[in-house]
Amino acid sequence: MFLRNLKKSLLQSIPILYCLVFTAHGATIVPKAPKIPVKSYVLMEVNTGKMIAKLEENKHIQPASINKLMTAYSAFLYLNDGQISLADKVTVSNKAWKIGGSSMFIDPSMQLTIEELLQGMIVVSGNDASVALAEHLAGSEDTFVEMMNIYAESLGMENTHYADATGLNDEQYSSALDIGLLASEIINKYPEYYRYYSQKSFTFNGIKQYNRNKLLSRDESVDGMKTGYTSSAGFCLVASAKRDSMRLIAVVIGAE
Repeated sequence: MFLRNLKKSLLQSIPILYCLVFTAHGATIVPKAPKIPVKSYVLMEVNTGKMIAKLEENKHIQPASINKLMTAYSAFLYLNDGQISLADKVTVSNKAWKIGGSSMFIDPSMQLTIEELLQGMIVVSGNDASVALAEHLAGSEDTFVEMMNIYAESLGMENTHYADATGLNDEQYSSALDIGLLASEIINKYPEYYRYYSQKSFTFNGIKQYNRNKLLSRDESVDGMKTGYTSSAGFCLVASAKRDSMRLIAVVIGAE
């Protein structure tokens, strides 16, 4: 399981770096970036876009379930445009039911709301919820993926190509910097939906599951965002923290 196996050094490095930067903020001093055993990372300030620390920020990496940030972003865009509502009902397909991996445990006998699927995808990283959302929004997952790539291009994500709505497909790639840009866009443009990323648990169909982002209970300044893991991608984490007027995003990719 992601939360049990994620390197202790990775979970410790992010809050320590947050603490140092927040402490130094008043004196405009930025600490030296930590050395951690990962493929790439960025630490950036959301309001200004300033890069505070980085390692191989443009390197192509497999994003695993971090992919679901774009799946959620696409749904938020639809909600913001009034094309769908949180209360809209979604019919579950056999494909969504059988997708495998992390799950919110839906099946084709169910009709769920958009909000339930968003929580199932964001809080417990449900692949089934991701596919159900993709199919509802675009008619098929393949068409939805085309939309994801269009949105990525519009956001200036130059080192990103999506191949599914879940992060399971190893043919897709992104970069720590691109993921940071997407995370910043979600926070800045859709604050009313960002709250799902700080939700510590979600109960559906009598099953209670806890948020995969363990930092939510380790550091009170951390209020989101997303974890991910596949054997090829390694352990991945996007975390956002706020203290006073300063908000930071850390993207850490490929811990073993």
